Amino acid sequence: MDVSWMTKYIAEGLGTMLLVLLGNGTIAGVTLKGSKNEGMGGLAIAWGYGIAILVPVLAFANVSGAHINPAITIGLASAGYFPWAHVAQYILAQLIGAIIGQLLVVAIYKEYFAKTNDGAISLGAFSTTNALDNGSNRGKAIFNGFINEVIGMFVFVFGILSFTTNFFGAESIKWMTSYAQQQGADVTANATVSQIWASVSGASSSKMIGALAIGLMFVGLVTAFGGPTGAALNPARDLGPRIVYSFLPQSVVGENKDAKWWYAWVPVVATIVGAVIAATVFKLMFK
Repeated sequence: MDVSWMTKYIAEGLGTMLLVLLGNGTIAGVTLKGSKNEGMGGLAIAWGYGIAILVPVLAFANVSGAHINPAITIGLASAGYFPWAHVAQYILAQLIGAIIGQLLVVAIYKEYFAKTNDGAISLGAFSTTNALDNGSNRGKAIFNGFINEVIGMFVFVFGILSFTTNFFGAESIKWMTSYAQQQGADVTANATVSQIWASVSGASSSKMIGALAIGLMFVGLVTAFGGPTGAALNPARDLGPRIVYSFLPQSVVGENKDAKWWYAWVPVVATIVGAVIAATVFKLMFK
């Protein structure tokens, strides 16, 4: 789809807003007192976030690439898959989208935050922390959180690149064409077959399958890596809502309010590191 860069920036903002609205909205519904979904547990959160990834990817993949994640944008740029000239604009749009998405979550669940009246529980509906944090184990919490986010992000980015390039993308069409030519097939006929395959599979159904695979992968990632940290796997998804939490009064988020800024750099830096490593490894293997 041929669109302007401004349209792409807007798509990134809207996509990240949807991600946070659906993802953190699920966390709020599961954890806040008085909610009809209270107590549904971690699996509900994993599925909520899987769908939160799936929706903007389906909506905006053809517009902006649906990065909806600064770590992905930086990772792709570091490997030469995205122009550095637009990285800052993408990240700004993503961060603004995350803030707006979290404000919408607060608007929906304001009364339930008040019923909960616990800043620690409320923070979980905004940003991530580490389960090892008990007030005296910050070093262990930071180290464990960093490792968790790096590995999780590596799997996420490597999976995305694999799903969208090696199998569901144009590479499959190129392979089919090359194989047919090697077997002596008619080039004109083969080109027609490739065009049909591209229009039916590459441009529609295969992209939907790729998006579904990414969403399901994220369900698995939140299930596997959510235990230690809640699995941020996205700097904007963690930092934007944490900023919102910091500015909201205790009358909204509850008593004992603590944004845990000492931990805030971990889901930002660690996810970027994981994304850069994944994109680099992928390029070395396949490009």
